[in-house]
Amino acid sequence: MVKVLEAVPNFSEGRDLTKIEALVDVILSKDVEVLDWSTDPDHNRAVITYIGDPEAVEAASVAAARFALEHIDMRNHTGVHPRVGALDVLPFVPLEGMDMGEAIASAHRVGREIGLMGLPVFFYGKASESANRRLAELRRGGFEGLNAALSEGLKPDTPPDTESCHPTAGVTCVGARDILLAWNVFATGIQLQDAQEIAADIREQGGGFSGVRALGLYLSEQARVQISMNLEDLVNTHPLDVFEVIAEKVTKKGGHIRESQVIGMIPETLVHRTMADRLLLPDLGPAQVLSHRVAEHVIERTSGLNEIADRAE
Repeated sequence: MVKVLEAVPNFSEGRDLTKIEALVDVILSKDVEVLDWSTDPDHNRAVITYIGDPEAVEAASVAAARFALEHIDMRNHTGVHPRVGALDVLPFVPLEGMDMGEAIASAHRVGREIGLMGLPVFFYGKASESANRRLAELRRGGFEGLNAALSEGLKPDTPPDTESCHPTAGVTCVGARDILLAWNVFATGIQLQDAQEIAADIREQGGGFSGVRALGLYLSEQARVQISMNLEDLVNTHPLDVFEVIAEKVTKKGGHIRESQVIGMIPETLVHRTMADRLLLPDLGPAQVLSHRVAEHVIERTSGLNEIADRAE
């Protein structure tokens, strides 16, 4: 049976394309398939999505962590998105032929390898031993705030005796989770405070939608505000419901939604063309649909295994 594991690491570098392309090459060298990568200079962040055999995905993730450790310096990092490390977040997602327990095991193996590099690791989400530790808890105050918390007694999961962040690479948050939608909505005619208020209203923690994490951000490069979201509960929270509430609130504040943007791959929820139109998304082709790319990946790997078996007979 073909097993497919997904990793979606977020790196604290979104301005140096040469460095990001080199990072993508490092990942590709480990026999995984890179489905998507994107950068944003305001966030100063890159997101890379890749899939493959679990062992290959783990190897690619360890190699990516080493590259980030050697090439991204948090002392010089600025950006609007909260961050605590060069390899800021590394989630594993079980896809074909895998369950969450296997993804958690991958997260723990990779986390231990990263810890051996001298880079402190916190496990989050379903990979955490505590009650589903959230990223927001770790990233509150950013790299600087977490460094202070470590000096005051907060302990990473590995190495457990660490008392400070790595001086240049910070820490890494390694997790396991289900498929989510990383989604940005762009508005004009409103201020940063308006976007922050809307984000607070819609996020789960503020009494909004189940599984919604949201931030209101101002993007100086684009001179507009953004409501940046992760929708982590696509069973109970439909993106269209969230969009309609955001649109209503933006309109009441005198603004307009111009477009929205999916970061990474598109879950089944957004496959239909009419849905993309209603959410003001750009054209969405099959190459951006996660289920389509996974199916192609499985077919290619199955064909390769069959050819090996035929040669062995």
